[in-house]
Amino acid sequence: MGTLGNVRIADDVVKTIAAKAAADVEGVFKLAGGVADEFSKILGKKRPTHGIKVEVGDKECNIDIYIVVLYGYNIALVAENVQKSVLKDVNSLTGLKVVEVNVFIQNIKVLTEEDEEDEEENISPL
Repeated sequence: MGTLGNVRIADDVVKTIAAKAAADVEGVFKLAGGVADEFSKILGKKRPTHGIKVEVGDKECNIDIYIVVLYGYNIALVAENVQKSVLKDVNSLTGLKVVEVNVFIQNIKVLTEEDEEDEEENISPL
């Protein structure tokens, strides 16, 4: 039986899956972008995958995730849950072997009463 051809999964596909998986973990306040993401914000471009870097090969990938954790949550546990969630979702949705999920804690967010009111008013999906 012959081969049907090649399937190549774009980096942005893996980034989007990883961003959603990480954002859904309890204790994650938001993804934290790097310099390129901050520059995009200045230009008015919204990137839902900021804070995610990936290297995608033919059958495997590496993922780096930069997050801000909510104050009061165990940082090590949040990071571990992010790793597990991202690994599971990327693997099951793409079929790629996830070699590494590196989590970088960029900051801690202490919620104020204003933040909690804004969060209730501006509930929006990723």
